[in-house]
Amino acid sequence: MNLSQGISAARNPILSRTLPTVFIVDDDVSVREALELLVRIAGWRAETFASARDFLSWPRISGPSCLVCDVTLPDLSGLDLQQLVADRHEMPIIFITGHSDVPMSVRAMKAGAIEFLIKPFADEALLNALRDAIERSEDTLRHAASGRLLQHRYESLSRREREVMGLVVAGKMNKQIAGQLGISEITVKAHRAKMKRKMGAKSLADLVRLAASLGIAPIACS
Repeated sequence: MNLSQGISAARNPILSRTLPTVFIVDDDVSVREALELLVRIAGWRAETFASARDFLSWPRISGPSCLVCDVTLPDLSGLDLQQLVADRHEMPIIFITGHSDVPMSVRAMKAGAIEFLIKPFADEALLNALRDAIERSEDTLRHAASGRLLQHRYESLSRREREVMGLVVAGKMNKQIAGQLGISEITVKAHRAKMKRKMGAKSLADLVRLAASLGIAPIACS
């Protein structure tokens, strides 16, 4: 790799409250040091490991991250490590290797790797892959945070407000909902307004979308 070219080409990522972390797993110390320098100059945090087991002993982080991993490692292989961290959807994987192996690269990509680089590779090729990986990580984390917020909002609804929500997203009118629940239409309107406010829904379309995201099935009238 041409480090000087990578340094001149690198540009800082968009700043966020949590600096993205690039995990580097390679048993070659010279490769680890070169990649660590490249990552740090690009504006990210770097953590290096000589083996897959060393990496697995590191605590899982909550911020944006990605993994740059050699395929051939002294203990577990890079592909074995990929399987062990398959639940870390917020951590895209970039594989690097000194040997061109099409079946191996296909296996890695099918398992979710976003890039498979053959050594020696241009620094800019790795930087481009890192930018893509970090952007994907940030998107995944934002989506997960939105999901948790939405679930919290739904859990804040009273039992009656949840019933009203289910009937509203089923397309029922206030009069129909009142008859279904055995309450007055005025009471339905009050529950409906409070429910929409708690859910952060500005329209019926918003409410239907939120219900779909939560996996809430519309309540059918009896």
